[in-house]
Amino acid sequence: MVKEQEQPDGNFPTCPYPNPEIKETMALGMEYAKKCNADLLLATDPDCDRVGIAVKNKAGEHELLTGNQTGMLLLDYICSQRVKHGKMPADPVMVKTSVTMDMGEQIATHYGLRTINVLTGFKFIGEQIGKLEKQGKADSYVFGVEESYGYLTGSYVRDKDGVDGAYMICEMFSYYATKGISLLDKLDELYKTYGYCLNTLHSYEFDGSAGFVKMQSIMQAFRGDIKEFGGKKVVKLLDYAPGLDGLPKSDVLKFLLEDNCSIVVRPSGTEPKLKTYISVSAKNKEAAEKVEAEICKSAEEYLK
Repeated sequence: MVKEQEQPDGNFPTCPYPNPEIKETMALGMEYAKKCNADLLLATDPDCDRVGIAVKNKAGEHELLTGNQTGMLLLDYICSQRVKHGKMPADPVMVKTSVTMDMGEQIATHYGLRTINVLTGFKFIGEQIGKLEKQGKADSYVFGVEESYGYLTGSYVRDKDGVDGAYMICEMFSYYATKGISLLDKLDELYKTYGYCLNTLHSYEFDGSAGFVKMQSIMQAFRGDIKEFGGKKVVKLLDYAPGLDGLPKSDVLKFLLEDNCSIVVRPSGTEPKLKTYISVSAKNKEAAEKVEAEICKSAEEYLK
């Protein structure tokens, strides 16, 4: 336990914002992990729905994993164990939000899972569990994941649950440790199989009523006939405004680009911000970062 963060304190004096997605929030835990020479660091937010982790690399330093990376590791682990123990259901389903790493669909397809994409917000993943139950397919649900550090392996709760997430991460970590495999090794293996995947989130602030009007006009511009982003052709545009695939109407656009890349654009539901989520597949990290920068630069032309 991190002593300074053991007791509840609504002022959160030890970090700028109590969310494991933020690097500074994990700083004290990282210090403790180094002192204790820990193999794994886990942190949840105060209402225990998000789980952030750090693992020790070969140099003995601790590396933070993103929600996407942890989610992909869990999805692959759970599927491989289900197959190994003969516990994969007849019509297996993985549910993820549309802004979560596209690699999830590739892993799901590899194991024979059907992917259901939903709107941002874990409640929409929970809603899909209810729908499967009504169809008499409660057992079909295998895993739910969102990039915002949310993971759910069963139907015990219908929202993001850090307890289940932490438990599954520890089980996965322990299983691979017995085989001398670190989570970073496993992540590299997934990249070799499915291509290096890079996911980034960019936020742009538009304050006040003028900002709100500006965001609406920007979304309108994105709905124009855009042919490419950063040299990657637009293969398909998914517009969630009319209510796509039976989902509620939402001001979200997802551009599927060539070479297994994508960009999602949406106004934040809680802040005066416009967000873009860029997903890139490439041979390696350097190539992915270069493509991501080009797509980002191209998208920002519409934000002026």
